[in-house]
Formats: sequence, C-alpha cells, structure tokens
Amino acid sequence: MVEAQIKVVVVGHHSRRHQACQLAHLLDAHLLMDEGDNGANWNHRRAIEWADQQACRVVILEDDALLLPGFTDSVREWVTRFPDNLISFYLGTGRPPQYQQQIAASLIDADRRRGDYITMDRLIHGVCYSPPVSGLTRIMQNWNRTKAADYAVGDALGGKVIYPCYSLVDHADGVTVERHHDNEPRNERRRAWRLAMTHQP
Repeated sequence: MVEAQIKVVVVGHHSRRHQACQLAHLLDAHLLMDEGDNGANWNHRRAIEWADQQACRVVILEDDALLLPGFTDSVREWVTRFPDNLISFYLGTGRPPQYQQQIAASLIDADRRRGDYITMDRLIHGVCYSPPVSGLTRIMQNWNRTKAADYAVGDALGGKVIYPCYSLVDHADGVTVERHHDNEPRNERRRAWRLAMTHQP
C-alpha cells in the first residue's frame, strides 16, 4: 500500500495568534487566520476550499490542538487506511454532551472486539480532522453557513466518520473564542477520552 501524502492547514483566531503560528511552524502547515471574528464556520470553510486546491489529502487543525508524539506518521497510517472517509483525530469529553454516552458505549464495544476505531454519523469536533479528497466538492456544495463548523463539514459530506479510539491530538481546554448560537456557557471539561501516547498495543 502506497503511503499517503498529506498537507496540513491550521485555522487560527487572532486572539490565539502565537499558538496558531507555533502550531503551523511545527507542522510546516498553511495558516488561515481569522482577523475579524468571522467565526469558525467561516474559517473552516476557507480550509476546505484550500484543501480542494491541493493535490493530496489535507488535515485541518484548530489553533488549540495539542500534538502528540508521532502525530504525522500516525495520520498517514489512518488516511492510507481510510482514503474515502472523513476521519476525526480527536474524540473529546464534555462537548457535545448529547453524544458522550454513545461515545462511551462505542469505546467499550471497540475494546471488546479489539477494534482501534469507532464510527459516528456526525463530525462532532473540529479540533483535528481530515476530509477525503473525493468529498471536498460535495462538502462545499452542501455547506451550511448557519451550523457549527464541525457539523457543517460532516453533515455536508454525509456518511460515517472514523474516530480512532486513541486520539492523535489533545485539546487545550481554554476560553472559547467562538460565539455559539445557543449562548450556553461551555463549562464541561473538553479533553480527549484517550490519547495515543498512553496506549501500549
């Protein structure tokens, strides 16, 4: 199997400029900075458009993603394995609360059958994900500007989303910069369920 080529794009917010630039530098990534509080939906849409102009698979990272050792090599393995699927490299606790019970049950089931990933019907995190090259046009055609960025990406593509049981990034659980439509405070702990670096196969 030929190893997939990948490029990375970081979506950043001007209030977190330093960490966005650091992350982009670390991964030799393209950086898309939101200078005017346009929102995550707007910036993730730009990332999808940029991905569509590349000749290879693209990984989209938010500026508060925390990389784990071996990140790039692990990403290559997953996108080589699932070339036609949307893959989320982060599976988080806390948000969205309505999916947490399903995640817990799916992880238990995966352990039971010795699986290394779960699937869900939605992209529920925008922290770090990679859309399939074959689906980029579909995502842009079906884009909904009123949805949260993660839902906008996954719902526009449709189909199952692959989530490795052990996330390849964690989430710097700081103050949210996004204006959420529901105006509800984000008080839940937003960190990965499991991290790849603590997993001994």
